Amino acid sequence: MSTDAQRNQQAGGPDGAAQEWQRWHEERVLAVAAPYGPLSLTGTHWLSDYPDGRIPAVPGQWREDGDEVVLTATAEDGIVVDGKPLTGEVRLGADSGPVDDSRVARGDRRLVVLRREGLWAVRDFDPASPPRHAFSTIDATPYDPDWALPGTFRPYPEAQAVRVPNADGVERGLGLGGEIVFTVDGEEHTLRAAVEPDGSLWAVFADATSGNGSYRFRFLRPGAPAADGGVTVDFNRALLPPCAFADHFICPFPPPGNTLTVPVPAGERNRLDA
Repeated sequence: MSTDAQRNQQAGGPDGAAQEWQRWHEERVLAVAAPYGPLSLTGTHWLSDYPDGRIPAVPGQWREDGDEVVLTATAEDGIVVDGKPLTGEVRLGADSGPVDDSRVARGDRRLVVLRREGLWAVRDFDPASPPRHAFSTIDATPYDPDWALPGTFRPYPEAQAVRVPNADGVERGLGLGGEIVFTVDGEEHTLRAAVEPDGSLWAVFADATSGNGSYRFRFLRPGAPAADGGVTVDFNRALLPPCAFADHFICPFPPPGNTLTVPVPAGERNRLDA
């Protein structure tokens, strides 16, 4: 039995699953609205666009040096690194933890170092961002047990990589580890999925509601498959991607084959502002 199916069983059947989904939904809204949630991202600044190291919206001077970024600051920049004011130079790697644990800060802002395909960037998270304060909630369809579907994960003999457009208009690689197979109204469908380090799955998909009742694409994160490949494909937990909350994320679009021909009227649909 898959992790998701076990959770639904332990929750006490459909009513328990609906209550568990409601808790999940409320936690999602809180996480999105948190001070350093996705709504607080005000910019992703690629260092290659600033050869002199001066990013207009970000204090300090930032330059690439091989596998590190060198940040130089004066007292006037007001930058803090590891909790101490920076006057001089520090070498940084890519941040991998929560945003609020990033090494670099300026007041309430967090300056997060990012690396993608050999390119370096600085992300600026500001709790005072207008989108965060305009946010109301996530529009999501109430739990429907008919959209918690049994499925099977079929791993590829070897991991694959495809190039897909990203939300910022740049094409990047997307690693894929296999296909999730499931049935809707008697018709078989598949989603190509990545395998996360903990064994869980991640699929980027669109469907017949995308751009017409729901965001243009969504994420699905099933738990790790069972030993026989069984996995619950729970579209009730379809997620809005980070770029639905801030334009500065670089979310991948669905890879070829991941646009479902059927409507999926379940899960998160859109961001709602006050």
